[in-house]
Amino acid sequence: MMSRGDDPQPQALAKPTFSDVQASALVESVFGLKVSKIQPLPSYDDQNFHVCISSTNDTADGPTEYVLKISNTESSKTPELIEVQNHVSMFLRAAGFPTASVHPTTGGNLTSLVAVDGGSGVASYLVRLLSYLPGRPVAEIPSSPQLLYEIGRLAGKLDETLQTFHHPKLSSLRRENFIWNLKNVPLLEKYLDALGQSRNREIVVEVIQLFKDEILTKLSHFRECINHGDLNDHNILVESSTSASGDTSYRVSGILDFGDMGYGYYVFEVAITIMYMMVESKRPVHVGGHVLAGFESVIPLTPVERGALFLLVCGRFCQSLVIAAYSCQLHPENKDYLMITAKTGWKHLQHMFDLGQKAVEEIWFETARSYDSGVSL
Repeated sequence: MMSRGDDPQPQALAKPTFSDVQASALVESVFGLKVSKIQPLPSYDDQNFHVCISSTNDTADGPTEYVLKISNTESSKTPELIEVQNHVSMFLRAAGFPTASVHPTTGGNLTSLVAVDGGSGVASYLVRLLSYLPGRPVAEIPSSPQLLYEIGRLAGKLDETLQTFHHPKLSSLRRENFIWNLKNVPLLEKYLDALGQSRNREIVVEVIQLFKDEILTKLSHFRECINHGDLNDHNILVESSTSASGDTSYRVSGILDFGDMGYGYYVFEVAITIMYMMVESKRPVHVGGHVLAGFESVIPLTPVERGALFLLVCGRFCQSLVIAAYSCQLHPENKDYLMITAKTGWKHLQHMFDLGQKAVEEIWFETARSYDSGVSL
């Protein structure tokens, strides 16, 4: 699996392969909790388990469901980065966001490094236990304009709140060569062979060139902040409620996975959110205006930032699609999970490109403007 570390090279030992029994033993030995049920959760290159624990006198007040996260070997080499992610999650939770709390180890730490002999040598993995958040991924429900607006607003609130986050190891979030940082779209050139000779490859090559010419030259004009960096349709959970009139509405009940966090820009966060909200939508091009309106209700973008939005969304599509294609070559056994975005992503990217920046911006900005007049399109 392609590492989520700063060096975007494949790592033979990156993804952990713990069995249910091994994972259960970890929870009991490292965190001192008795497991009653455990099952794997899907993941990109870490390993996650949904853990139910048996309630005891000691744990009666705490949660009974957790997520055991076992970081891949590369991420496990940067414990300071994972420490900051843990503290961000707890900081946001204290500020009222639906993020996970972190359960300490028996020694009072937030993580533990465990060494395992997998037959081809000893590998070390950082493990942590997070509270299990309720809800269904946004990917599983039809997204209404109102929900898209709320998700955009959430993204803006998140970045705004993180302005006041401080930690002695905050500099670890300056991940200059991190393949998933949106400014690193040009790094995709190394992986283009995974696309063969195709129309898809031609589009990616064009996006990379436009990105170099029109985004990298403007970075100094964007306002910097800390980004979540991966507000995708599987990392946002929602719960439904039914009104007296029988209408179903959704509220965000969980924000998952801070593994792609880093220093970026406000406009990066909204672009990434727009791209992922487009993936499952039946009217993908119209998504952007609703998300943008929500984001700008908290942090209005400058004209330069707005002008970069189209290419930034295209750039994120390219990152997701190229890295998935490359990773599939390395790990065909994980193809179903890796290709979730690709099923519709290439079609959406091509459609955006065929429409062109001016036409797409017109739809986005017109929709966003309609919120000012109180009539959402």
